[in-house]
Amino acid sequence: MPVASAIRIVIVAPELADPAGAALSADEAAEAERSRSLRIGLLQSGYNIVAVLPADPFLPERLAQISPDMIIVDAESQARDTLEHVVMATRDARRPIVLFTNDDDTSQVGAAIAAGVSAYVVAGLAPERVRPVLEVALARFRHEEALRRELADARTQLSERKTIDRAKGLLMQRHQLSEDDAYVRLRRTAMDRGMKLVDVAQRILDVADLL
Repeated sequence: MPVASAIRIVIVAPELADPAGAALSADEAAEAERSRSLRIGLLQSGYNIVAVLPADPFLPERLAQISPDMIIVDAESQARDTLEHVVMATRDARRPIVLFTNDDDTSQVGAAIAAGVSAYVVAGLAPERVRPVLEVALARFRHEEALRRELADARTQLSERKTIDRAKGLLMQRHQLSEDDAYVRLRRTAMDRGMKLVDVAQRILDVADLL
């Protein structure tokens, strides 16, 4: 587990009214205080907050430029909309996402976790709680990513095996070869041309489709 100071965090939070220009409502003031408590907890735990961004249409580009290690969603009434923006922004470059909110409506927790949120924290933003929550979220994200890679590798291997089997069947049919002989021919061709076995098999199938 890397030290907290090595983890670069982007906070995604809705923009509040400017206190210098207009008075905050009671809800906005409570939200601003909660946001300050969260950021104090992050700083006290040694985390590196590299940016605070609004959930707007430019979020994907900004996240791509910053490339943070973790994204914290700090949201209240707009939690659902903010989460949708963040999930879409990280669709092609997955990162651990942690949601902090005081909204006790947990009806969206399941959907949020399924969409890629690593931790959904409702209420209770005591600074000493921040680091354990983030460490667990990061560990969970890494575990899930390892499982995703294993599943992707298994699917790739299955797909390649099917391609090779189809090419072997074609060679067996057209050249009256046994299965072992067809495989030897495929492997020899791959070695002679410096290609992967599955690529040779796919070329054979492509040529057969053309003819």
